Amino acid sequence: QVQLVESGGGSVQAGGSLRLSCVASGITTTNYCMGWFRQAPGKEREGVAFLDRGGSTIYADSVKGRFSISKDNDKNTLYLQMNSLKIEDTGMYSCATRNRPACSAGFLFDYWGQGTQVTVSS
Repeated sequence: QVQLVESGGGSVQAGGSLRLSCVASGITTTNYCMGWFRQAPGKEREGVAFLDRGGSTIYADSVKGRFSISKDNDKNTLYLQMNSLKIEDTGMYSCATRNRPACSAGFLFDYWGQGTQVTVSS
């Protein structure tokens, strides 16, 4: 049974930083495309950052240069380092995974975590 559990969210002032974690069980992160999505109230879910099997990354334009996705295969854990946070980064952040090479927001992801809330204030 695949399970993804996120942590690390919280409240932070604009300009601050947070690091989100997503612990995966039931899969080996080495073999999977993994990504972070977020959804703000009243808005559609959007893809934030993706890491494919080969280690290549894709970022939404809105977070390029500020967010960094990485993983520790030994710990089966995906991370999202978020720096220079803006109010518009507020939302529920969820990690997701798919067992296929293609790895970006336009593809169907098979497994999802419950999410961790990030709130950025002025």
